[in-house]
Amino acid sequence: MTAADLSRLDTALPVLIARVDALAARRRAHMAAGLLAEDRHQCDPTDTLFAALPCPHPEACSTSADYPGFDAWIAQQQNLNTVARRNR
Repeated sequence: MTAADLSRLDTALPVLIARVDALAARRRAHMAAGLLAEDRHQCDPTDTLFAALPCPHPEACSTSADYPGFDAWIAQQQNLNTVARRNR
């Protein structure tokens, strides 16, 4: 690659600054859109209805009897996690 080739690839500083500013603006807009979507979700009027779906039908919910040994397995996993975090 020659100096002439490099000069064709070179970009003026004001152009680079404008590109970085545009990228930063797009990033801020994307972040703002995500935050607004989260706000809309927090104010979702049907969210409490959705959360209450299993309550009127407890017979449809699983119990410990449906998964024998699962409680012991979860307790073991929690203990392993505690030990792992202490030994970091």
